[in-house]
Amino acid sequence: QLQLVESGGGLVQPGGSLRLSCTYSGVPLDYYGIGWFRQAPGKEREGVSCVSSSGGYTNYTNSVKGRFTMSGNHAEMTFYLQMNSLKPEDAGVFSCAAGYEVAGRGCPHEYQAWGQGTQITVTS
Repeated sequence: QLQLVESGGGLVQPGGSLRLSCTYSGVPLDYYGIGWFRQAPGKEREGVSCVSSSGGYTNYTNSVKGRFTMSGNHAEMTFYLQMNSLKPEDAGVFSCAAGYEVAGRGCPHEYQAWGQGTQITVTS
């Protein structure tokens, strides 16, 4: 049974950094891209970043470009989201998800499996 587990969340001051991890187990995901999503209180969940199944393509929402970086690979069964220069508006519950994307050239259009999420709080 596929499980995705996020870790690394917490409380950080504005301008600080955090690194989130998304580790999966149970099913090989070599043909799956991975996405990070954020849901702030009272708002809809939004996509933050994603990587193709091959790892050769990544994409970021405009508000985090230049500050957030995805890394990791299927061999390790772990993906990371390095978040620098954090702002209060970055706060929320961050979840990772896996979506089938066999071509390896883009991010998944849909995601079939989700982690439970980890809370990020950015406040002074």
